[in-house]
Amino acid sequence: MVDTHPGDGPVVVGVDGSHAALNAVRWAAAEAQARDVCLRLVHAVPSARGGSDAMLAEAHDAAAAVTRAPRVQTVVTVGAPGDVLGRESSEAAMVCIGARPVSSGTPLFGVTARYLAERARCPVAIIRTRTDGSAQTDGVVSVVLTDDDDTDALVHLAMHEGRLRGATVRLIDQRTDSWVRRYPDVHVELAAAGTGRQYCRHDAGAAGLGLAVVGARDVRELADIQVPASHPILGYPDCSVLLRRS
Repeated sequence: MVDTHPGDGPVVVGVDGSHAALNAVRWAAAEAQARDVCLRLVHAVPSARGGSDAMLAEAHDAAAAVTRAPRVQTVVTVGAPGDVLGRESSEAAMVCIGARPVSSGTPLFGVTARYLAERARCPVAIIRTRTDGSAQTDGVVSVVLTDDDDTDALVHLAMHEGRLRGATVRLIDQRTDSWVRRYPDVHVELAAAGTGRQYCRHDAGAAGLGLAVVGARDVRELADIQVPASHPILGYPDCSVLLRRS
């Protein structure tokens, strides 16, 4: 379980009736259960109207299929999705949204994801959906090690997700004073002390990327990134992304 305290807010999910949103609900349900917080399903509408009950009920059922007894709140709020979820982020442990498949020449993320990347006050999970409707979350959890102040917090978040999802965590070392970077011609294996396990830097058999955990520096660049991208993580545009702005 991730470190929490009694005041931790809910895991919030934006719900719009799409397959992508339901994939985000399923991913977020496991997150809420691990954190022992409420799962809050939020549907943003342009004006007060009916028709939301069935959509939220479907999302509730999707969450219940993941966790046996989910603590769920359902909310319908008038406003643009970005504005609504941005406000929710001030009290949330995490905000989750679904993302459709991307195609060449298009932005990596949609309007709502870019808005949250710039303004959210909590981590934001963008759960990518494949063309067949399934969630692109299987594979390794990857995080870049840099000289930035938030690197330790990012690694903590990545390790939590690796434990929760039963996934390997891949550390990409870009620190200025990294010994690995000083000797790029040397084959390096990283061993976790006391585990007996080794991690090879150039592991050709490594699993595909399921979730990229990125920090403040990369978050600031996301709004302008288009596919294809050259970032060591975002060069895999089909993966899901977990953003941490601060």
